[in-house]
Amino acid sequence: MAGMLRKAVTRFVLQPLHRQRRGMTLGTRTAVLSEDGAVLLVRHTYAPGWFLPGGGVERGETLVEASVRELREEACVAADEEPALHGVFLNDREFPGDHVACFLVRRYRVMPFRPSLEVAAARFFPLAALPQGTSPGTGRRIAEITGAAAIAAHW
Repeated sequence: MAGMLRKAVTRFVLQPLHRQRRGMTLGTRTAVLSEDGAVLLVRHTYAPGWFLPGGGVERGETLVEASVRELREEACVAADEEPALHGVFLNDREFPGDHVACFLVRRYRVMPFRPSLEVAAARFFPLAALPQGTSPGTGRRIAEITGAAAIAAHW
């Protein structure tokens, strides 16, 4: 429980202060695709909508390590393969100076999900029927990954 509280304080208090002081931030998002054509999305407690699981890269952590950790922490999904890099995107519209590395995982294990202070829900949705409120950046990355759109430079 102490770890969840620390993460909540970091997310809601320290992160906004950190963003104002740093010139650049780096995070990950990971698209998990099922064999039957569904994608894993999470709904956070602090922002409306559905997103690919992800979060900030910690000091001393590689992008791949952050992707795997965030996938496990947010969605209770363990990657059974090294995530493949889809691309690195500038997220200046949402957070000036923010960059997001987007990864793809197709082999994984789903563990029992429990809502947390950060994530209210984690579910697989059919690619052809994404939920209302899917974030625009999430929708663009899914379209790129499925070949429905060209890869863009901005999140």
